[in-house]
Amino acid sequence: MTINRRALLGGIAAAPAALAMGFAGRGWAAAAEGVTAVKPVIHSFRLGNARITVLLDGHLPLGTQLFNAYDPAKAEEVLAQGLHRMQNDSLQIPVNGYLVERGDKKLLIDTGTAQLMGPGLGALGDGLAAAGVVPESIDTVLLTHIHPDHSGGLITGDGSAAFANAELVVAQREWDFWHDDAIMAGVPESSRGFFDMARRSVAPYANRLQLLQGEGEAAPGFTALELPGHTPGHTGFMLEAGGEGLLFWGDIIHSAALQFALPEWTIAFDTDPAQTVETRRKMLDRASADNLLVTGAHLDFPALGRVLRQGEAFAYQAAPWQFGL
Repeated sequence: MTINRRALLGGIAAAPAALAMGFAGRGWAAAAEGVTAVKPVIHSFRLGNARITVLLDGHLPLGTQLFNAYDPAKAEEVLAQGLHRMQNDSLQIPVNGYLVERGDKKLLIDTGTAQLMGPGLGALGDGLAAAGVVPESIDTVLLTHIHPDHSGGLITGDGSAAFANAELVVAQREWDFWHDDAIMAGVPESSRGFFDMARRSVAPYANRLQLLQGEGEAAPGFTALELPGHTPGHTGFMLEAGGEGLLFWGDIIHSAALQFALPEWTIAFDTDPAQTVETRRKMLDRASADNLLVTGAHLDFPALGRVLRQGEAFAYQAAPWQFGL
């Protein structure tokens, strides 16, 4: 697949403006007022020969101004059919990470935000502790992409590796994008903080790094799937565990409240909006046709379910909580 450089730079350039407006209509700082540190929330279940623990890092307010071509009437119509509601012109979206245990091996998919995105986030590390897992026991970290709500937890407050013994696995295309000095120089100065954060978060793992070339095995039992658009190297992971499967699809969906019904809606942080929509529709088509069990970083906790087709749109059917018993 080709990546439209102009679209990528346009998406990155738009992101700081969106950030300046805030993830909520009244801004990040205001949204964080009175918010205490989040407590760990986890949910564990078995899938074949794997034990999976969903780790809730916290919630982000996704403001309406972050949706490209936001249509209030369409949003109101969709929201009226479900239980999600706007608060201060924003929708709360979760940030999830995943611990997968098979035998004596422990693997993480994404690492949450750590200290990068405010007091309403950063609980993934405490969630690991609640699951009885110490960071040094993590063997592998799979990254869907290098945005701060997925890679921030790779490092501690002093910039050292949070997972001292883990190999980091990420797509070559993703790594190259965030480490390309020419691309970084081509975006507004206000956008370069994204590149700085990306580079800092992965730097301690440079000597224990696996860069994925296209689709194929990412770790034992895991197949990498190329899902470009949100970022150039955005990647999903299919787990095959004793005859059962689960698709970890990263940021295919940011807002479960709106984007299943309106899959053409993109957000300011999609580096190539057109490709984002193409990739999303292909993945939703596949998930519904194959009746896949799916999970995603921004699906409502505990983030397990299936995709249903509804005409030209889709719906999400959450797995019952008893799934984990």
